[in-house]
Amino acid sequence: MKFRKVTAIIRPERLEAVEECLKKLNVPGVSVTKVKGFGEYANFYNSDWLCQSVRIEIFIGVKQADEIAQTIMEVAHTGVEGDGIIAVIPVETIYHIRTKEKCEYEVC
Repeated sequence: MKFRKVTAIIRPERLEAVEECLKKLNVPGVSVTKVKGFGEYANFYNSDWLCQSVRIEIFIGVKQADEIAQTIMEVAHTGVEGDGIIAVIPVETIYHIRTKEKCEYEVC
């Protein structure tokens, strides 16, 4: 089975709306982390320029990866600098720690 990792860095205020859409797509699991950083947009009012953001990570089968990325992009979009980024990365193997088995299913 081929997998992808969808990583999105978005505005914190868009997280709840994104989570709701991911539930509607039956995404089997998601990790959310608070992060700080800057890219296209920097907070020049802070001495370190860093902005608060949220990182969403999803491991999913190839078939759903693009749909998930497009959904996140649609929901998180405000049209203002600092909306964030999405990366879709190939994943070679996923293992379940509890069972010590390789995940072979589309949704594992």
